[in-house]
Amino acid sequence: MKARYLVPLGIFIVLVVFLGIGLTLNPRDVPSVLINKKAPEFSLPDLFDENRVVSSESMKGKVWLLNVWGTWCPECWREHGFLMYLKGEGVPIVGIDWRDESAEAKKMLAQEGNPFLAVGVDPESKAIMDWGVYGAPETFLIDKEGFIRWKYAGGLNAELWRTELKPLMDQLEGS
Repeated sequence: MKARYLVPLGIFIVLVVFLGIGLTLNPRDVPSVLINKKAPEFSLPDLFDENRVVSSESMKGKVWLLNVWGTWCPECWREHGFLMYLKGEGVPIVGIDWRDESAEAKKMLAQEGNPFLAVGVDPESKAIMDWGVYGAPETFLIDKEGFIRWKYAGGLNAELWRTELKPLMDQLEGS
């Protein structure tokens, strides 16, 4: 009779252990299968001029960042000031405004400053699906040959810039 209750209890304990392990993992450290692979190409309407196109093609031969963001994302607002700093450092950043209202995005960039060389609009997730984006903000570092060399899920900050991103960008610029 007791054995009948031990099996469900054992399964429950195993599930709780796996849940506990899962909760200790940092979601920002989820590796991307796209690292060292050719970056997916995209071509999106420009946020500021719907007759223009924002595309990955225009960045060929450059080391650059792709930043996926939206005004609905609190972390994107926190990250924005640091993106403005990166612009001041001469870092080329292309933005994809994801699942957003264009009017809200324009308002935010007018109010907070525009750190992007160009902003593509992706309200239906057509482009970002190929990039494996599952949240915002997410940032990718693309090299001169168009390969993804680094990805970060979450807001960029000074420590990440100093310890990871800048050294890698300097290395890629030199090669």
